[in-house]
Amino acid sequence: MAKRQYGDSRPGTSLVAEPPPHRPRRWLGRTLLTLVAGGAAASAALTLLPREAPQRAPHRPPAPAPGPQARALTAVTAGLPAALPDLTELITRQENGVRARPADAHAWAVLGSAYVARAGRTADATDLPRAERALDTSLKAKAAENAEALAGMTALANARRDFASAKRYGEQALKLTPKRWSAYPPLIDAYDGLGDYTAARSTLDKLMALRTAPADRPAVMARASAVYRDRGWREDAAAQLTDAAAAAGTPAEQAAYRAGMGRLAWERGELPEALRQFTEALRLDPAEATAGAGRARTLAAQGRTPDALAAYRTALSKRPDAEVTLELAELYESLNRTQDAEAQYTLVRKRAERSAADGVDEELVLGRLEADHGDPQEAVTRLRAEYERQPGIEVADALGWALHRAGEEDEALKYATIATDRTKGGGVRSSLHAFHRGMIEYELERYGSARRHLQDALLVNPAFSPLWAPEARAALTDLGEVTGGPLPADVL
Repeated sequence: MAKRQYGDSRPGTSLVAEPPPHRPRRWLGRTLLTLVAGGAAASAALTLLPREAPQRAPHRPPAPAPGPQARALTAVTAGLPAALPDLTELITRQENGVRARPADAHAWAVLGSAYVARAGRTADATDLPRAERALDTSLKAKAAENAEALAGMTALANARRDFASAKRYGEQALKLTPKRWSAYPPLIDAYDGLGDYTAARSTLDKLMALRTAPADRPAVMARASAVYRDRGWREDAAAQLTDAAAAAGTPAEQAAYRAGMGRLAWERGELPEALRQFTEALRLDPAEATAGAGRARTLAAQGRTPDALAAYRTALSKRPDAEVTLELAELYESLNRTQDAEAQYTLVRKRAERSAADGVDEELVLGRLEADHGDPQEAVTRLRAEYERQPGIEVADALGWALHRAGEEDEALKYATIATDRTKGGGVRSSLHAFHRGMIEYELERYGSARRHLQDALLVNPAFSPLWAPEARAALTDLGEVTGGPLPADVL
């Protein structure tokens, strides 16, 4: 019978080495005498020798902290949030590198991805054509199995809201690197933009099944949080982001997740918590402009108008985004500051058209602008074409509202239902979406359902918009209190 080996983990075996066999008793006395005699001699010898100092491991200084270029390189290649100054230093280094080594496909791919990341931080779309040129150069230098450049092209297409191209590049990148976690989140974003929520959830399941390094898990949790939000699982989404922020490795990464937590709190109408998260995000990373816009939005909802206006101006000075500019314009309109509002509406159009010239699809924000503050028929034309290309929930909601503003209520309800019906993909609990559907149903004299959706809009977030929340309350007042008797037929 073979002896069991140390560490054998078969059933019935021990993971601890077996004790040595017992010596026969007849040797015990002789052994003790030998030990006693030897011990006495050894004791005498030790008293004559100087005591030796205990051996210590050689001192090794701690490894130096990574510099800004190294931090940005790690973030860009892994798809993590990066600080804006770090990105700028990385871009400078990579630009110098590709001048010296114009055939270096890796250097070109990093440069292109860094341009995309900086555009996301600054809303300066002029970085996107630069990114496209760099990534194209990388693919020409290394056409086969260039997963880095394909990942950069996926991020670039998402930044331009070209979700069909993002899906194509993302699927190619994932096929080359199925075990790299960073290949999954951009593809999930592409599926969301195309309204393919089944594919987005399936891709998330594959991502969650991967074994990721501890440093990468916060980003995975953040991506899971976004999908959970879209499903309407608000508590799960908040829990994932809370854990992500606690485990984040850099201030920029932690700030991005704090800003996400602020957004979730805002959407739930928890204004003090939203303000706390946005403020903490800005403390961690003053360049986290999405937190600046969120803070301004929250201050406006709290009635702190001067602070809100100042916060909007600060946020837009860092990131002149067309959508945030539209928020500021509507705040001015709610305050009856018509000239200021009109100036901002003009600026929305200019900023959207400027980024569109650099390849960004701005039809969604321009459609929203035209629906409420311009030509509703033009909004319908823009958003109908956008929905044919990219039938996501946000576009469905905007198209439904544009049709309502153009007086086409029956078709408007079709798209408003898509945006709010969980069975059609509209699982996210959005006050704005519920408000839009309620107002459409109000015009169609479906009063029971209209009341329910308008109440839901104000229940989820009573201050969801300085311009439209008062409209929701006015419509509910016009509908009157629910009286006794059977429920209306449209609710049943």
